[in-house]
Amino acid sequence: MKILIIQTGGTIDKDYPKTTNGYAFEIDQPAVLRVLEQVAPGFEYECIELMKKDSLDITEADRKLLRKTIISAEATKILITHGSDTMPETASFLNNIQGKTIVLTGAYRPERFANSDAAFNIGVAIGSLNTLEQGTFIAMNGLVFPANRVRKNSVTGKFEYQ
Repeated sequence: MKILIIQTGGTIDKDYPKTTNGYAFEIDQPAVLRVLEQVAPGFEYECIELMKKDSLDITEADRKLLRKTIISAEATKILITHGSDTMPETASFLNNIQGKTIVLTGAYRPERFANSDAAFNIGVAIGSLNTLEQGTFIAMNGLVFPANRVRKNSVTGKFEYQ
């Protein structure tokens, strides 16, 4: 199995600013690559740095580019790292792509932080790609949700079935 990993940005990839007097985090290299380096995975993967945006800044044009990238890819197993705020909207936009298994994941705290949920969410997402049939899903909070049955609870910040 070969997994295509697509970075779109979000908290999972955020790092401390590299500019002087920087206050905001910036989106860095794909966190998933650092996670996979530590675990010696038993599968092949390729990573595309498609965009480095906070999910609140992802546009319709960005989603169209993501969709086009997925459709044109040879891989049938796709992992997308994405910010959690608009992850359900992107998953819904990608939901009817045929012949692919697509899992979106992210993190509430940057992977660079010791108490990050990034590695856990990436592991759940990759495990899901091994077992799910075609379709689009979100892997967050130790659960996997179909794209058309998920929402982010605005009070708790957690993903849940709708």
